[in-house]
Amino acid sequence: MFNKILIANRGEIALRIIRACRDLGVKTLAVYSEADKNSPHVRLADEAICIGKAASNESYLKIERIIGAAEIGDVDAIHPGYGFLAENAHFAEVCESCNIKFIGPKPSAIRSMGDKAVARETARKAGVPITPGSDGLVDTEQEALKVAKKIGYPVMIKAVAGGGGRGMRRAHNDVSLIQGFHAAKMEAEKAFGNGGLYVEKLIEQPHHIEFQVLADRFGKVIHLGERDCSIQRRNQKLIEEAPSAIVNADLRKKMGKASVKLAEAVQYENAGTIEYLVDHAGNFYFMEMNTRIQVEHPVTEEVYGIDLVRKQIEIAAGLPLGKEYDDVKPLRHAIEIRINAEDPYDNFRPSPGKIESMFAPGGIGVRLDTHAYAGYVIPPYYDSMIGKLIVTGPDRKTAIDRALRALGEFSIRGVKTTIPLASEILRHGDFQKGDYSTHFIESHFSAGVGGAAKKE
Repeated sequence: MFNKILIANRGEIALRIIRACRDLGVKTLAVYSEADKNSPHVRLADEAICIGKAASNESYLKIERIIGAAEIGDVDAIHPGYGFLAENAHFAEVCESCNIKFIGPKPSAIRSMGDKAVARETARKAGVPITPGSDGLVDTEQEALKVAKKIGYPVMIKAVAGGGGRGMRRAHNDVSLIQGFHAAKMEAEKAFGNGGLYVEKLIEQPHHIEFQVLADRFGKVIHLGERDCSIQRRNQKLIEEAPSAIVNADLRKKMGKASVKLAEAVQYENAGTIEYLVDHAGNFYFMEMNTRIQVEHPVTEEVYGIDLVRKQIEIAAGLPLGKEYDDVKPLRHAIEIRINAEDPYDNFRPSPGKIESMFAPGGIGVRLDTHAYAGYVIPPYYDSMIGKLIVTGPDRKTAIDRALRALGEFSIRGVKTTIPLASEILRHGDFQKGDYSTHFIESHFSAGVGGAAKKE
């Protein structure tokens, strides 16, 4: 086992990693920006080093500063968390060259799955269903038009290096395709430094289902079932749950087998997530693979009773997945609600600032992963998520009821949050029946002057 791990991240995921390390008896080194000097992960780590100014490109994205801190702190491993450098193959290579273990997959797996066009082709060769689309990148709008004509509208234009909903545009005709092509290219170049695009068939009203996989260095790959991440706004997840209300035992078996095959095809190691679109007929199509721990990993942890961050560290340290992982089964139902500092009734406008007071919910089946507290100043430089409320129950109805109870107790004053919208969603009859898709928010809540105000 490692002696000391540097945590190349911030916020709640940094705290989550610190706790897993403490359970393992591993020391921690936190790195932080000037804006995060009062963040809990800085205080709770065994050591902490400031690596730059508030902007992420002056701190959390500075590879040389993180490696410098790792060398000063004499760490033997780095956990990247999610976001920032978590899926940066070059960063993983630099760690290896400095004899520091990168807690994640090999650079080759990150690179092959990080290029969406390569990932699609890898999935196809592995026998995993993919949506009809372009064979690799489309360089011009004329090529995009040819693909759209071949597969038929509607289509989705996607950035090859995309993520977080950026670099994506829907097109229902030639005009919107041309507009979307240039808009997606510009957005992708700005966000990822890579304007490469591909086109695929748009699956209408789908569920967004993802499978959690774990793989050790000895070639053993398992899956830990699915998470339903269909409740989204602007392609960013708001609520996730497991098991999915639309996935039966037969479909779970097929999707789980496909997920394991894809992970094996890229010789995957550590924790990863494979994302799919599932239509109303039960057909599933590969979207992408996230080569890191997911924001919504607690859903799977609660359903299967497995500490995924601890397993990441153990796998990276060379420990195998034991026989107890040969036939794991879901134990309960779990729902995760992302608590974002933004106003859902004003087009999800970010709401940074000081939290004047905060009362967190509790009781049976309630877990809160957060770095926020009364008096904490939410900086405007990073993602607006300030916490995750994870609620469990023996069945879906109980989990929903507990989630509503917990949301009713949850009080954050001083900034706007998505708590009231989450309550509306969970109370909605269609959500309670499991009858929802990735278009649930736009279908049931208007985005006009009132933002996400409820439709009459």
